[in-house]
Amino acid sequence: MNAASVKPRDAALDQLTSELLASYLSDQRGRRISQRYLPSREAIVEILNAVLDLMYPGYFGRQDLNADNLGVHVAQMVASLRPKLEREMEHCLCYGREREPDPPEFGECAPRAHELAEIFLHRLPEIRGLLIRDVQAAFDGDPAALNLDEIILAYPGVLAVSVYRIAHALYDLGVPMMARIMTEWAHSKTGCDIHPGATIGAAFFIDHATGVVIGETTHIGDGVKIYQGVTLGALSLPRDASGHIIRGRKRHPTVDSGSTLYANATVLGGQTVVGADSVIGGSVFLTHSVPPRSRVSLKEPELRVLTRDGAAEPDAIYFDI
Repeated sequence: MNAASVKPRDAALDQLTSELLASYLSDQRGRRISQRYLPSREAIVEILNAVLDLMYPGYFGRQDLNADNLGVHVAQMVASLRPKLEREMEHCLCYGREREPDPPEFGECAPRAHELAEIFLHRLPEIRGLLIRDVQAAFDGDPAALNLDEIILAYPGVLAVSVYRIAHALYDLGVPMMARIMTEWAHSKTGCDIHPGATIGAAFFIDHATGVVIGETTHIGDGVKIYQGVTLGALSLPRDASGHIIRGRKRHPTVDSGSTLYANATVLGGQTVVGADSVIGGSVFLTHSVPPRSRVSLKEPELRVLTRDGAAEPDAIYFDI
């Protein structure tokens, strides 16, 4: 080889490579090497979109459907979905097992993934039944809605709840990573953060959606309506003697059936219960239970109205945006 054709070593590049390798090897957090299984975000989102198409045929995918070709379309969709679902479930199951002292062999999780995929697919009619009730609740609860088509196509709250219903079924089957990827995708699309572990009853409507947070151990009854900015969160994070968070306890509130929570209301705590048919007013901060049919609101603040033309008071503040 001609010595002139050999490129000189880049000392700066060598130094950078060495520093990065030292970082990877000295701290195992935020790296994934020498491991086989990892769920694919892209594949899981593809699965989610296929399930949404099955939930709302004719809206998001093929739009030339009719009574004659609908059955064939559904059969083809399910046949295409099944192997993709099984593959990602297998990756998720083995991903969880890989952290154990005795990691799984290749293909060991496949039979369980096949079983769970079949259970999930057979739950789709039940999930769709819940979603149709959610869509109807949105129409009944929003006088600005023109029709159900507008709600399915355009309402971010309905999309967030639709994804939650699908993800919750997966969470319930023991595939939490897959479920969480789905709901965080919905979070990025809608601004609405619903943990797939939450339990939410039928006919649920989130109006406007943006900024809503619903924690993992929240329980919501039937016919509940919430507005933008509502938080159903934890009052505190219990810790053990070592200072580590204790997981698996109920940390988030219960909202009983028929209740309405207005914009920016915050309800915190695993022991906090909003009784049935209650109304929680806008910007209320609630950390204790209230009985059924309660009306909780803030005392109206004192307002000052000044005119720009009049003599300004000493402490008057004007804002230009």
